[in-house]
Amino acid sequence: MIKFTIITLFQEAIEPYLKTSMMWKAVDKGLAEFDFVNLRDFGLGPHKSVDDTPYGGGDGMLLRCEPVFAAIESVKEKDPSAKVILPTPVGEIWTQEKARMFASGLGALRSAAARELAPAAHGDGPDGRGPKPDANIHYIILCPHYEGYDERILSLVDYKISLGKYVLTGGELPALIIIDSVVRLIPGVLGGEQSAEIESFSDGDNLEYPQYTKPADFRGMKVPDILLSGNHGEIAKWRADHSGKVKNN
Repeated sequence: MIKFTIITLFQEAIEPYLKTSMMWKAVDKGLAEFDFVNLRDFGLGPHKSVDDTPYGGGDGMLLRCEPVFAAIESVKEKDPSAKVILPTPVGEIWTQEKARMFASGLGALRSAAARELAPAAHGDGPDGRGPKPDANIHYIILCPHYEGYDERILSLVDYKISLGKYVLTGGELPALIIIDSVVRLIPGVLGGEQSAEIESFSDGDNLEYPQYTKPADFRGMKVPDILLSGNHGEIAKWRADHSGKVKNN
């Protein structure tokens, strides 16, 4: 089972999605668990403040160390093995390969990029990184907000992850993307045994072949004859020929 503990100021922005579709199915089957920690509960002073102005001047507010450290430590007191994920522009770009490794507990790292994502501390996995593949896996996702976070917070972070070269107002959307992309890869969540194996990005930068369903002719747009032929060998060849690669501009 994979557990995600999300540290956020806006639980209401995340929770509805995790109670629908495949995320709900994963929880119902006992394959995933989602928990929330309200960062405000660890805020300072009568107003439960979690942010302050940056040293050196500048616009915006930064998340303070004290509430973030206290929130993360409250989770790690119950599960010291939990690994901390921080969505941040300075992180490694998130890919399907990384999602697959996170779904398996990072038990078998292959690429150099993946090794950079591995935690510094040795674990119980086959290569000394992360939990055993058959063990329960626990990730803590910290959702940053405001202008950013105090740099010292990174000392608690195991995985710095970037979703691309753009900026969002908070870490809730990145958290959902990370969770969804990992949970759907847990065996038994999608249903079909090969569902996650043949889709786009399942093998590097591949793109899945075009797919069609009924009707065979819709407003003059027809399904390729080969897909209606029943010749599985020729269909497999057609699909291979029509699978593509991502074009990097």
